[in-house]
Amino acid sequence: MLFKALSAAVYGIDASIIDVEVDYSGLKTQEDRFHTVGLPDAAVRESRDRVRAAIKNSGFDLPPTHITINLAPADIKKEGSGFDLPMAIGILGAYGALHLRDLSDFLLIGELGLDGGIRPVSGMLPVAVAARARGIRNLVIPKANAREAAVVDGVNVYPVDSLIEVRELLNEAGNGGIHTEPYRVEAAQVLGERQAFHLDFADVRGQQTAKRALEVSAAGGHNILMIGPPGSGKTMLAKRLPSILAPLSFEEALETTKIHSVAGVLDSEAGLVAQRPFRSPHHTISDAGLIGGGVIPRPGEVSLAHNGVLFLDELPEFPRNVLEVMRQPLEDRNVVIARASMSLSFPAAFMLAAAMNPCPCGYFNDRSRECHCTPPIIQRYVAKVSGPLLDRIDIHIEVPAVQYRELRGGAASESSAVIRERVLTARERQKERFAGAKEKIFSNAQMGTRQIRAFCELGADAERLLERAMQQQGLTARAHDRILKVARTIADLESAVSITVPHIAEAIQYRTLDRSYWN
Repeated sequence: MLFKALSAAVYGIDASIIDVEVDYSGLKTQEDRFHTVGLPDAAVRESRDRVRAAIKNSGFDLPPTHITINLAPADIKKEGSGFDLPMAIGILGAYGALHLRDLSDFLLIGELGLDGGIRPVSGMLPVAVAARARGIRNLVIPKANAREAAVVDGVNVYPVDSLIEVRELLNEAGNGGIHTEPYRVEAAQVLGERQAFHLDFADVRGQQTAKRALEVSAAGGHNILMIGPPGSGKTMLAKRLPSILAPLSFEEALETTKIHSVAGVLDSEAGLVAQRPFRSPHHTISDAGLIGGGVIPRPGEVSLAHNGVLFLDELPEFPRNVLEVMRQPLEDRNVVIARASMSLSFPAAFMLAAAMNPCPCGYFNDRSRECHCTPPIIQRYVAKVSGPLLDRIDIHIEVPAVQYRELRGGAASESSAVIRERVLTARERQKERFAGAKEKIFSNAQMGTRQIRAFCELGADAERLLERAMQQQGLTARAHDRILKVARTIADLESAVSITVPHIAEAIQYRTLDRSYWN
């Protein structure tokens, strides 16, 4: 007897519907003959032992027989434990233990425990999106994944805890319809509930120049590098950067959640990534960990930071090859990982925030402590960060040690809420500016050559200032474009229509560190 169920497999950040076909021979044998075909990986092949034990321990007495399970389409690699539940339901259906014979309107996914319990799996949000696109109305999933899947409108989510509960639900559907209410969640409410920030710029004493640079960075989506001695507050400043960024839109939150869901790092209680991500990998990370990889590729840190901030502390301590692989996603805002069997693309539209010491000991140019590093040592240390990578960082800012008077002063610092209001106003100006663009552009940092020509026109005085800076500091053509983008953002923060000399001067100041700071 043949019985069919529907499940899904995740590839990249999207899911494909998989037909789970179960054939039960009806001939009793001395022992179970359980075969799974359709390019299953090791976890899928091992599922036969989990499925057999789960069915037995759920109270179903099935005689030994010959069972063949096909996962179609058969030319696509299947991985993970999420096929356990549809396999078990397919076996029960083939044995005649279900009243409902047609499961074409149900998608089932979940890992089975040996006791018949159902455990959560990764990538549930892409599965819910794929089910809606295919017109499948009912989603039977582990209870821990319910909130994540329920943010997708157009599907009925039925969270379950055990195999017996799934059978009862399907039998209920076969006896005249499901009376159980599907799980619901208001996505807008989830976004609103999780907008509180625990870190605030009001906690930071001094560092007004660095705060201003971070405000410009947030307003235009610009990458930023902070250079200063240990203890100057670089990490403290970077961790507060998300508190002044624009809130996530629902579309951004959905795309970000898909990535976190696939990677298995989504908070099941949240169900939706409501705040812009802040990822801070250790400098021992590999290039695959940063960019993504695997036999079936999984997203790396640059994709987990999509629509948020990727913070790299102690930048020169990262291996050179790890830093160089970031050059492509910084330009293209996505990562393409090619394998023999497939090529997958992951979005990687992140803001890069990096921090480094000026030298190995950390006290070069510091007024309070003496640096013991020789010029060759300093040059070797700085050379760990290549020129092409520095060119892709729009803002380079010095973060000096905080003076005692500033540290102990009673003057209140500006809060993140006040800074964020200015950032949001500047972002609104950019949104209006790029509303008619054919390409999807959301910030000044994303402008291409055509948009720079259109929106970054300079007067004669500003033109001469930029030309002089290019010649004296030996800046590249890419640095030229970065200066214009940053100047456009500074003008937006001041609600200025055109870019003037002070805007260009401030933008040039943010490009001088990588050329003259160590000379």
